[in-house]
Amino acid sequence: MQDHWVAVLLSSDLKAKPQKIFWKGIPIVVFRSGQNVNAIADRCPHRMAEFSKGRVVQGEIECPYHGWRFDGAGQCTSIPGHLGETPRYRIQSYKAIEQDGAIFISAGTPDTLPYVHGFPTLKAVVRRVHSTTHSTVVDVAENILDATHTHFTHKRLLRGLGTKRHRVSVEVTGAAGRVEACYTGEPKQEGLVSKLLEGGRSKTVGRFLYPGIAELEYWGPDGIVLTTSFHLYQSTDEIVNGIGWLVGPKTGLSSWLKAALFKPLFRIALEQDRRVLKLAQENAQVHGRPDIIKGPLDFLRGDIEAIMKGERPDAADNPRHYQIEL
Repeated sequence: MQDHWVAVLLSSDLKAKPQKIFWKGIPIVVFRSGQNVNAIADRCPHRMAEFSKGRVVQGEIECPYHGWRFDGAGQCTSIPGHLGETPRYRIQSYKAIEQDGAIFISAGTPDTLPYVHGFPTLKAVVRRVHSTTHSTVVDVAENILDATHTHFTHKRLLRGLGTKRHRVSVEVTGAAGRVEACYTGEPKQEGLVSKLLEGGRSKTVGRFLYPGIAELEYWGPDGIVLTTSFHLYQSTDEIVNGIGWLVGPKTGLSSWLKAALFKPLFRIALEQDRRVLKLAQENAQVHGRPDIIKGPLDFLRGDIEAIMKGERPDAADNPRHYQIEL
């Protein structure tokens, strides 16, 4: 993960005031410096006060305790009251960049711009969301990409009230750092979201990309209807942070009307998932975190776990085909 970008904040959430985020349990302060974005460890090395409780002065972060200032590279630039050359004290810094409405950071030196989403055209309507969930990256990613839970967790919203199911083909393929499942044979879903936002459906693609990106693509006869790209990272041992992009084709007035609907409807689905994931995590803790069962419909779980360990997923060398009912 050292040389990968991780989305940590929406641009709209970072104004003049510095913001604290947690990345794998480590507090980091993110702040603006003119047109640039900076990220350093959220602790003044003098007396361990939190920079995030301070303020930004002339593009530098000022400690609220003694007023020591540090620049975006983590270098101490000023010690109020001190006469003479400022000692070369330094604190951990991170690469930071702003792109497509979000703030990305990296502990390494990425040689490319951040990947955001896979929508193939700039003619798109885009909405962004930020969410936190009590869970793990593997569990949240699998939840986003799992088609079978929607009959129960999202009944009425994504699936209808009826019991009728359809025979669906699933092709699972992969490569280094990625795995995806392509579902074909399912007609338009009967839930509220599908009735309002979709026409006919030709296929659905669920994809996981290292270091924690879960994507869904909904395809109609004329191309992509809607994509969601959720960038996930483990904020603490118990919390997963997510920055999401909801993207649809710009096709005139109807696309803007759909855009006005799909963000609030997506938030409802997101809250339903957050609730069930939190309850599952709490129940696992009560029972001492026993091993979970990988069922016959858990197509992507093992591959996602392998990718998060930095291993090559099985689907990269052994593509798989399934027949299921949805």
